[in-house]
Amino acid sequence: MSEGPSRARIAPLLALILAAAGLPAGVHAQTYARGQNVAPAFEGWEKNEDGSFNFLFGYMNRNWLEEIDVPVGEDNAFSPGPADRGQPTHFLPRRNRFVFRVRVPADWGDRELVWTLTSQGVTEHAYASLRPDYIVDNTVIMSETGALGAGSSNAEMRANEPPGITLEGERTREAIVGQPVTVSVLVEDDGLLRPPRRRTPQPPETAEDSARVDSIARAHPSLSRRQLTAPSRVTVQKVNGLFMSWFVYRGEGEVAFDPPQVKVWEDTRTGANSPWAPLWRPPEPPEDDRWTVTVTFLEPGTYILRGRADDGGLFSDEEITVVVRPAAS
Repeated sequence: MSEGPSRARIAPLLALILAAAGLPAGVHAQTYARGQNVAPAFEGWEKNEDGSFNFLFGYMNRNWLEEIDVPVGEDNAFSPGPADRGQPTHFLPRRNRFVFRVRVPADWGDRELVWTLTSQGVTEHAYASLRPDYIVDNTVIMSETGALGAGSSNAEMRANEPPGITLEGERTREAIVGQPVTVSVLVEDDGLLRPPRRRTPQPPETAEDSARVDSIARAHPSLSRRQLTAPSRVTVQKVNGLFMSWFVYRGEGEVAFDPPQVKVWEDTRTGANSPWAPLWRPPEPPEDDRWTVTVTFLEPGTYILRGRADDGGLFSDEEITVVVRPAAS
């Protein structure tokens, strides 16, 4: 007897959702908000015009919520050569791709550059080399970030260039605990990756679908029902469009950004009985191309803030250093 179209549709999608969350279908696994380690990742390499190379690195913070600090030193180091290669010491949750570059000379050859990262008592390594299958260009980056979809591209998208950022003001600043600092940048983009104007309607959720989701939710209480609701497409709903955000790259104190540096959540349900359809959509860019944020530091210290202009496929980064002093007694 056939399962029927409803069960046939949702069963494999729920399996994919569980797999993406690190859960085997049907048993005792769970995701973690806190307490897990950060794994370094080698993303690939690119060649510079002078013959040198850049190794590109990112990381996977296995937590959904916890941000982890690992200072440069024995627990956060490169080898051979200098331990400090400009890597982050503050790690945001989940997968962060193409976070930083390490330049190596033209005569690097077949050597490996190793990033060692220890957190939560777990040590992991990322091994960078010039193997031909790890070469990276703009098309590879757009594919890895989801802008091109599964193996798709066209001439217009391949012509896309990263946004340009112009910082207003000094790159090194001083601040006082609790006193907001204003940071402004001008961002220019070619506009080739545009947000979609229309969305595919979600199919209505059947009673059978709902019962199966409820059953899995009871077995895995750490997952919300929204996480377990199968989307109309297996692939992530990547949304292109210019967005500028700031985050802590180095520094251990709590930092508040206003406005919050996250993309806007939109509810794309097509009706009262339709399932949730998560869609992260960038807010409209400011008319004068000037993106402004105020930053408040709650603890003294030296912080490096990284700003990233991202058009959905390619990105450019800017940094400022802020020395934060205690408030006067």
